[in-house]
Amino acid sequence: MLKEFKEFAMKGNVLDMAIGVIIGGAFGKIVSSMVSDVLMPPIGLMMGKVDFSSLFIDLSRTAPPSLAAAKAAGAPTLNYGVFLQSVFDFLIIAFVIFLLVKQVNRFKKEAPPPPAAPPEPTNEEKLLMEIRDLLKNRH
Repeated sequence: MLKEFKEFAMKGNVLDMAIGVIIGGAFGKIVSSMVSDVLMPPIGLMMGKVDFSSLFIDLSRTAPPSLAAAKAAGAPTLNYGVFLQSVFDFLIIAFVIFLLVKQVNRFKKEAPPPPAAPPEPTNEEKLLMEIRDLLKNRH
C-alpha cells in the first residue's frame, strides 16, 4: 500500500497540482495586498475617505468607535467592508486567471484533424477499373 501511495504521489499530475496550489497561495497574497494597500485606498478616497476594511455593523448596539474597538470588546459585528475587499480580491484573481488561460489557449497548437477517408470512386472510375482488370486477365 505504501508503494502504491508513493507511485500516486510522485505522478506528474499530483506534483503539478501541488506546485499550482503553492504558487496560487502566494499569488493570492500578492493580489490581496494589491487590493487592500493599492486599489482600495484611492477608491475609498473617491467615495469620501471611506476605509472599506473598517466598515462594519455593530450587532451589540454598544456603538464602538471602530472595528478594532469592537473586536477588542468582543462585540459581535458584521464586517461587510472586509467582505467587499474579499470580493474585489476574487474578481481580480478570476480576471487574471481568465487572461492567463486565454493566452495559454492561444499558444496551444490545435490537433490536426483525423485523415479523411478516401472518396468513393465514381462510376466512370469503377468502369475503368473493371476494364483494366479484364485486360490483365486476358494475358
